[in-house]
Parts: sequence; C-alpha cells; structure tokens
Amino acid sequence: MMLAALYRQLKAMQASGVLGMNRRNIRYISRYNDRNLFPLVDNKLNTKQLALEYSVAIPALLGVVDNQHDVSLVEKILLGHDSFCIKPAKGSGGKGIVVIQRREGNVFFRSNGQTLSLVDLQRHISNILAGLFSLGGAVDVALIEALIEVDDKMAPFSHEGVPDLRLIVFRGVPVMAMMRLACTASQGKANLHQGAVGVGIDIATGKAVHAVQSDKRVTHHPDTHLNLSTLHIPCWRALLELGCACADMTGLGYLGVDLVVDKTCGPALLELNARPGLSIQIANGQGLVPRLTAVEQLVRPERMSIAERVDFACKHFSAVAPVGCAG
Repeated sequence: MMLAALYRQLKAMQASGVLGMNRRNIRYISRYNDRNLFPLVDNKLNTKQLALEYSVAIPALLGVVDNQHDVSLVEKILLGHDSFCIKPAKGSGGKGIVVIQRREGNVFFRSNGQTLSLVDLQRHISNILAGLFSLGGAVDVALIEALIEVDDKMAPFSHEGVPDLRLIVFRGVPVMAMMRLACTASQGKANLHQGAVGVGIDIATGKAVHAVQSDKRVTHHPDTHLNLSTLHIPCWRALLELGCACADMTGLGYLGVDLVVDKTCGPALLELNARPGLSIQIANGQGLVPRLTAVEQLVRPERMSIAERVDFACKHFSAVAPVGCAG
C-alpha cells in the first residue's frame, strides 16, 4: 500500500511538471553545462574575478587569505571595517559563512548578537583554509567581503540576515525565481535547507506568488510577521537582465544565479551555482519542466539579446496564483 501511494505521488509530480534530480542532472546539467566551466562558479574567487572582467556588480572584496601563515594578517585586513562577511571560496549551502554586522574594538557582533573575538575569526579562517567547509574537504581560500546594505524595501522581510534572490537561468533565459528570507530558524542565513523562508516570485512582475518554510506553506514571515503577499522586489527587470548577463559570462546553459539588491549599488551578484537545487519549485508551487521545455523549443535563444530573453520570460512564465490563495 505504501509503495502504491508513493508511486501515485511520483506520477502526480511528473504530471505537474516537477523536475526531479536525475532528470536535472542528465537532461540539463550534463547536456548544457561543460564541466570545464564548473571552476568558474564552484570557486567564489574565480566568480568574482570573472564578474570584474565583465563589469558585473559584486560586493567589494576586502581581502583574501590563501595560506595559514597569512591568517595573522586578518587584523590588518579588517582595519577600518565595522561590517563584513567571511566565506569559503569553495563552500556550498551557506556553510562556513560568518556575517559581522558591527564591531567594538576587537569584539565582533554577528546578526543574532553573538560576539566573536579576533582570535575566533582567525580560527574560523584557519578552518576554512583546511577545507572544513569546502566540497570534498578540499584545501580552500577565505574571502573577506564588504557587507551588503539591504535595500530599504527588502530589509523588513528578512530577519537577522540578507535576503537574496535565486534565479534559474536556462540557455540564457530566466525561467523561475524565488526570494530567500533569513529567519531565526536559519540563524540569519538565507538558506532553505537551514530553515529560511522561500518565496516564489512572478517572473513578469517581481511579486510574491507562493511561500514555504521547511517545505510547508506559509503566508507570513515567522519573525517579522509581515504578510509575504506584499513582497514586491525593486529593480526587478534589472535583476532579470543581470541574471542573463551572468549566464552569458560563464557560458553555462543551466545555472543558478544568486542576486541581492544593495541600498547604494542596486542589483549585485552574490554567487553562481552550476548545480542549482530543486526547492525553487516548492517555493513557487510549480514545476520547472514546462518552462524548460518552452526554452528548448526556441531556436538558439543564447543569440537573442538580453532584453529579448527577458521579454520572452515575462510573457511566457507569468504566475497566476498569489500568496495566500486557495490551492
């Protein structure tokens, strides 16, 4: 009986156009992503260097620590910086990222109020270099970046962390989007697997259409209590165009693009992912397959201008069900 129920569930998911991991890996990642290009996105330092080459906006890089001997130089790198972010170049899923929002001398405050000393930060960077947070435990590099100042329209929707936008871009066309909102459960990180809220976003308008936390439907942020149906992302078209530009600069056909809206700089790139997860479908309450199929039917969409690709996405991938509606 249990197997029969599971089979029916799988058939229902397939019928609704939900993309599964095996199909994603074989039909899209293997087919459209040249493995030689993976290092451009698997290593955040490589991504930053590429973005600078293509004039793509990114958070300022304050410093890089690439060997244990230079861990002692962290104090010098941090001089004059009251807020910053430390992250592993080869990390994934938000692992190893430390966000400092303010400091008092050599006492550093995280978004949840936890304090760290300079020695704590140096120890953390040493762990990054040793590969504690990297894929496969590979030797890594620590990046120290300027902290994003969240746009005033977005800041109220996140708690103790920076909200970011995940775009799936297929053959240069943005096909699905979700906003990831930090909360207490996710410890200030915008990562769905750690408990953040995922809000599906209408490609055509930049407005919320559906929201989940831990794969369960929600209508309000658990900490700020704001109604998520009121979420409307500023600079929406510019974000879509930036996502397309990121796909163009990497040459990858199936790509996850993580973006933010900075209070001063506007849309900016956080990082890229050649193997983006599938939970964006849960956040949107819709499957990816119909949208991917629509793009596959285009003749060489990569040769369309960015404006033409965004127009196509807005016309064909508009959502219909608002957050909080039945269904």
